[in-house]
Amino acid sequence: MKKIKVKNILLLVVISYIIFIFVSQTITMHKIKQDITEKQIELQKVDDQSQKLQDEIKLSKSDQYIEKLAREKLHLIKEGETPVINTSK
Repeated sequence: MKKIKVKNILLLVVISYIIFIFVSQTITMHKIKQDITEKQIELQKVDDQSQKLQDEIKLSKSDQYIEKLAREKLHLIKEGETPVINTSK
């Protein structure tokens, strides 16, 4: 009778330990999957930003873009053009 109780208690302890380990591993896996998802989203944002910057670099090397910046920022004009001054500001 005592032997059966000890076996039952030991079996209960082993089963409880296995359940604890299983639940613990499941929670850990869930957290890791969540981290992976967050990192993938972050990576996508960085990739998008990188692509945008590469596009800007390509654009900044074009003569049309350089001319546009010179006209807007430096107020330069081509030879023969008449400058227009906006006085509404």
